[in-house]
Amino acid sequence: MARRISFLLNGEVQELEVEDHWSLLHLLREELGLTGTKEGCGSGECGACTVIVNGKAVNSCLYFAVEVDGKEVLTIEGLAAPDGTLHPLQKAFVEHGAIQCGFCTPGMIMSAKALLDENPSPTQEEIRHALAGNLCRCTGYIQIFRAIEAAAGQWSNRPVEAIARRSE
Repeated sequence: MARRISFLLNGEVQELEVEDHWSLLHLLREELGLTGTKEGCGSGECGACTVIVNGKAVNSCLYFAVEVDGKEVLTIEGLAAPDGTLHPLQKAFVEHGAIQCGFCTPGMIMSAKALLDENPSPTQEEIRHALAGNLCRCTGYIQIFRAIEAAAGQWSNRPVEAIARRSE
């Protein structure tokens, strides 16, 4: 059965029909062409599909698309400014060599963003806890944690979020 939903995606209103059985991951990747969100395990174990829904990091492979009706969704595509300027977290990942193969990177960045939005000065333990649901098969977590710590240092001076600019 299809349902009509409306939600804010990366600052832009989306109104479309979705099937009840579609995951948010399917909607983003297959229906809307936003392939930055990756499908890893498909069972909520790896975090590669992490996006932010109403300020909270969620595994989009386990989240039904119909559940975003009336909500705000942010994907990795919504982080950079419209002119292509990278978000401070994206810059920090590049500068600290935290990209590695890149497959897990969008999920890592989205989990880190949700953390820093809620807690701009996390401890190392809080960073590790926030990313506990994100797996990196390259096993280079040190660079990822350093990138998040560096971004956290700039969080209070961060530019206006891309999502806010797009909805104006």
